[in-house]
Amino acid sequence: MPYEKFKAWQLCHALALEVYRITRDFPADERFALTSQARRAAFSAAANIAEGAMKRGTKEFRRYLNISLGSLGELRYIIQLASDLRYVSPVSCSRLIGLHTEANKTTWALYSGMDNR
Repeated sequence: MPYEKFKAWQLCHALALEVYRITRDFPADERFALTSQARRAAFSAAANIAEGAMKRGTKEFRRYLNISLGSLGELRYIIQLASDLRYVSPVSCSRLIGLHTEANKTTWALYSGMDNR
């Protein structure tokens, strides 16, 4: 099945686009630290769903979904840290957390719904 048809991928992709947009305004000295890490984690969440969808078998796809969930966990902490450092406005943080929550919930549902054979 093409990865674009998965709601989990659609939400992770939307989250990645938002992370890229918001991190443009992070301080320049965070370019190789928090900015890079946030973008990498957001990219990884969507990319692992895409890669896993192209693998043969449910077990292999679940493995990639598991990696995606790990990246989403990392990203959630990065959002919190960026908020605490005041790199993200409360409105933008709320939007990111909302997107993250939906992406995480949907990816988890996809992972849980697959038979672990």
